[in-house]
Amino acid sequence: MSYSGFDPLTDGVLTRRVFAWFIDVFILGVVVWLAGIVILALGVVTLGLGFGLLAGLPALGFFYHALFVAGAHCATPGQRLLDLSVRREEDLGPPGLFRAVVFTIGLWITLGSACLLLLVAPFTPRKRALHDIVAGVIVVRNRALTLGPHSMNMGFGSPAR
Repeated sequence: MSYSGFDPLTDGVLTRRVFAWFIDVFILGVVVWLAGIVILALGVVTLGLGFGLLAGLPALGFFYHALFVAGAHCATPGQRLLDLSVRREEDLGPPGLFRAVVFTIGLWITLGSACLLLLVAPFTPRKRALHDIVAGVIVVRNRALTLGPHSMNMGFGSPAR
């Protein structure tokens, strides 16, 4: 697929990705907070044995992102709210669990670099970040996948080419 300027699949995706990330951070913060309260209560009830579960709280962020991207909607709740989904680059199909995990690991490495690796995205065709490229995925607007005469109408099942 060649890149030729305006692309309805990726129009406005970078800004939407940033806001979707903030929404996901908020949702995940609430989930971690609630899980922490439950684990603390369990720790008190079990006379300290349950406190070891607190060590698993950081993994919630990884599983949240990877499993939602690999799920039926190919997007985290924040991405869904902003009309985004993560797709395989070659045929715009669902990314699958392996690519979702690679994508999530790459995102965490990007966040660990103080987001410096995101500076590549505005200059790449289709506005892809490095972790998108490594995972072989593209973040697209759902509306462009399913609506209008100039879209990549997916219909039912696998996407049309």
